[in-house]
Amino acid sequence: LWDLPESWAPLLSAYSHTNGHECPKCPTALHHRFANSTHQLSSSHFLGVPEAGKRAEQRSCSHAHCKAHHETHLYSVKAAGLRLPIRAHGHRHLKKKGQSIYCFISQTYITKLRWQAGPCSSELLAPTALEVVLAPRLVSLLVRARAGAGTTPPLPPAPDSSFPPLLPSGRTGDGGGALRPLYMDVQATTPLDPRVLDSMLPYLTAYYGNPHSRTHAYGWESEAAMEKARRQVADLIGADSREIIFTSGATESNNMAIKGVARFYKSRKKHIITTQTEHKCVLDSCRSLETEGFRVTYLPVKKNGLIDLKELEAAFQADTSLVSVMTVNNEIGVKQPIHDIGEICRAHKVFFHTDAAQAIGKIPMDVNNMKIDLMSISGHKIYGPKGVGALYVRRRPRVRLEPLQSGGGQERGLRSGTVPTPLAVGLGAACDVAQQEMEYDHKRISQLAERLVTKIMSEVPDVVMNGDQEHRYPGCINLSFAYVEGESLLMALKDVALSSGSACTSASLEPSYVLRAIGTDEDLAHSSIRFGIGRFTTEEEVDYTVQKCIQHVKRLREMSPLWEMVQDGIDLKSIKWTQH
Repeated sequence: LWDLPESWAPLLSAYSHTNGHECPKCPTALHHRFANSTHQLSSSHFLGVPEAGKRAEQRSCSHAHCKAHHETHLYSVKAAGLRLPIRAHGHRHLKKKGQSIYCFISQTYITKLRWQAGPCSSELLAPTALEVVLAPRLVSLLVRARAGAGTTPPLPPAPDSSFPPLLPSGRTGDGGGALRPLYMDVQATTPLDPRVLDSMLPYLTAYYGNPHSRTHAYGWESEAAMEKARRQVADLIGADSREIIFTSGATESNNMAIKGVARFYKSRKKHIITTQTEHKCVLDSCRSLETEGFRVTYLPVKKNGLIDLKELEAAFQADTSLVSVMTVNNEIGVKQPIHDIGEICRAHKVFFHTDAAQAIGKIPMDVNNMKIDLMSISGHKIYGPKGVGALYVRRRPRVRLEPLQSGGGQERGLRSGTVPTPLAVGLGAACDVAQQEMEYDHKRISQLAERLVTKIMSEVPDVVMNGDQEHRYPGCINLSFAYVEGESLLMALKDVALSSGSACTSASLEPSYVLRAIGTDEDLAHSSIRFGIGRFTTEEEVDYTVQKCIQHVKRLREMSPLWEMVQDGIDLKSIKWTQH
């Protein structure tokens, strides 16, 4: 049925049944986290599989011999092997002298995990080794390695203690007993979704052809996968797949869009409009163009972080070629009125570019409805791989770019270089998953964000939320804790991975330029912390973060002379500070 290599035959000979899934011989063993003696297979396991329903009966020491049952649990088992927080079904078997091997067979690979022997309980054990090899079909196999069996192949060596755990939430052992911090910084990057990894693995092993090779099957396979990924990205934003250019990330996309348009139309148009709160790569691209003779207008923003549309209207000049405004700000989560900006730009016949790295896959985006001409996309912000992104370039009305790099003319001549097929496939899969999960994710993240903000503000006075309260993406929360140094609070919150601003500028000791642009006092800007809530964040993680945050803010304020002065009724702004 599966065309398995002959070397695997000995592994399947002992006590195996249909689908190569071993039947435990002890009624107390746990299978799918249920005792075999009470493992009830309801008809819901086999929805749409009539022949399976006939076998959905309660059995002692075994279960339904049905392919559908095994495939139903395949994703949970694979995710568990990747150390992801799956609360569905995890395979556990008897504690024996020997060890168990999980073999997950996908189209072109098997992942073998060696599990430490342990007591029978519902808690998953940590894998100690991982190896990827080839195999042909999508099934899941469980094989028990019997102690002393000469036919059992040797297990791969256990990795050293530096082997990185892959759990998105981060609260796992590092092999030495210590716990990694909770991850609450999803604006910096997101963990790889297991469904994305699953789509990428074949193209990291068997399908390794160059997608631009046109003379053999290896190239054709990779090209087909690349074009499928292109369609998946396009579908997420309502575009045509021919309008998607693969890049190395949003930074390259922003550079291509701004410099490319400006340089192509420089003979007639030399003016660009952007805002003071853009990502650093956009601002630096504009400053670079200023050295080439271009004029750039940096629009201020209001105290809530939104731009004034009347100021935008007034900023247009006869030779304006491009307007670049970020959709969702990466530091304060403010969502700009992109639809209105697009209408204004179209009325003035000026191209409109938006950096949508923090918005794609999180809020609905439609390039045609919003009148967007160029859009930057990043893979690792939407639970995809790092090192890949995309640039949407409108075809009608046509937007022309001057390419930044020369070479083989790939990607419609706009971005020469071999497209990395595994990364492109991962970006496409991430966009596809985001389209399916967007509504659910947004609702859940909104609830968690409200939970975090409400609990902190109800327990701690003098906390300010930066940015507009209504027009924002809920997963990005920027709070300023008055009379507390932000860096001190970050160091105190070592159990939680947070940041005080953009990961691209956090090395600087200067206060965030975004917070300064919205008029935040310098002391408050220095006391800001950004909380990021994402797809894998749990209620327990939010509650733990809130508890630790409240605890350390109160402790640090008790140590602060400024807090003591405020408690005594002294207005700090009325004090004239002298320098010694």
